[in-house]
Amino acid sequence: MLQNLLALRQIAKRTISTASRRQFENKVPEKQKLFQEDNGIPVHLKGGVADALLYRATMILTVGGTAYAMYELAVASFPKKQDWLQFILPAVSWFNSIQLSVDQ
Repeated sequence: MLQNLLALRQIAKRTISTASRRQFENKVPEKQKLFQEDNGIPVHLKGGVADALLYRATMILTVGGTAYAMYELAVASFPKKQDWLQFILPAVSWFNSIQLSVDQ
């Protein structure tokens, strides 16, 4: 019984540890050469087209967000124009009520 249990343990261990794994190529030396190269390109753009697109999208969103925030701040800093009828109608109705009471 103990031998069967040890054999099962060894088989399970072997299948887990010797499972075929995908071998990845070590690309660190290539990336180090790319990023340490002195070619005048900023580090955040040395990754290629994807880095350039992400950088531009970030800049557009940042500038757009800043402009929108400043616009909303300007709109909030000035009082809203009131509708002129909002002030005229109560005065007219009050004036009419006075006229009606005087006429009677």
